[in-house]
Amino acid sequence: MNDPGILVAPEWLAEHLDDPDVVVADVRWSPVGGTPAAEAAFAQGHIPGAVFLDVDRDLAARAFVDGPGRHPLPTPGAFAATLGAAGIGDGDLVVCSDDVRGSVAGRLWWMLDGTGRRAALLDGGVPAWTGPLETGPGARRTPAAFEARPWPPGRVVDAHDVARALESGILVLDARAAERYRGDVEPIHPVAGHIPGARSAPWDRNVNPDTGRFLDPESLRSLYGRLGVRDAAGAIAACGSGVTTCHDLFAMRLAGLGDAHLYQGSWSDWVHDRSRPVATGPDPG
Repeated sequence: MNDPGILVAPEWLAEHLDDPDVVVADVRWSPVGGTPAAEAAFAQGHIPGAVFLDVDRDLAARAFVDGPGRHPLPTPGAFAATLGAAGIGDGDLVVCSDDVRGSVAGRLWWMLDGTGRRAALLDGGVPAWTGPLETGPGARRTPAAFEARPWPPGRVVDAHDVARALESGILVLDARAAERYRGDVEPIHPVAGHIPGARSAPWDRNVNPDTGRFLDPESLRSLYGRLGVRDAAGAIAACGSGVTTCHDLFAMRLAGLGDAHLYQGSWSDWVHDRSRPVATGPDPG
C-alpha cells in the first residue's frame, strides 16, 4: 500500500478499511462526563472496526501529578502498553478519527507521528463518513507489539521555555477559541485570558466550517503566514491543555511549514502558577 500522507479522505478509507495494516482509532473526549460519556458517544456510532481511545484515560497521564497541566503526556511505556493492548502494532497505519473535526484525534496523530509511526487524520472525521456506522463497544483486536519510544526531543516545551521564547521574540500560538483567548469566557480553568504575547490561532479556522474538512495547504500557509509563521520550527503552539494544540501542529505540517513545538501543559499549566502573568483582550495583530 502506498503511503496516503497525513490526511486521508473518507473515500480513501472506504477503499482500504479492510487492509490488514490499517487501523481506525476513534478518539473521544467528554469535558463533563469523562471516560464513561466518551465511551457512550462512541457506542452510539463509529466507523466499522474502529477501536476506541479516550483522551483522559488513554492519551494522558494523571493531571498535575505525572506532568504539567490537565493532560500531560503519558510515559512512552504507558502509551505503548495502551496501544498494544488495543491491537495497534508498530507497522500499522493508524487513521485517527473523532466526531469534532479532528480537534481531539489530532492528539493521537501527534503522539504517533512524533514517535516515527505511520499515522493520518481522517478528513472531516466520523461526520464525513458516508458508509454505515457500527454501534456498541467497538472492535476487539488481538494485542500487538508496540515499542515504547521517547517523545520527540526538542519538540515538547514547558512554561519556562515559553517565557524565554516570548522574551526573545519567538512566536507563540494559542489554539483555543477566540473568546477564550480574549478572556471573555473560561469554562474550565480558574483564570481567563491568554499568555501575554501569544497570538490567537483558533484550531477551528483550519477547517471549512460547513464540511469540517481541512483547508487546502495553500490556504493554510496563507492563514499561518498572516500570524507570522514562515517556518513552524520557530513557533510554539498551546491551547487549554495540549490537546487541540495538535490540530494547529497538524495544520502547519499539512501546509508544508514543518513542525512547531508543543507546549505540553498549555493554559492549564500556565495559570496553575498564579505568579505567571496573564493578558486579556483581542489579539493585537
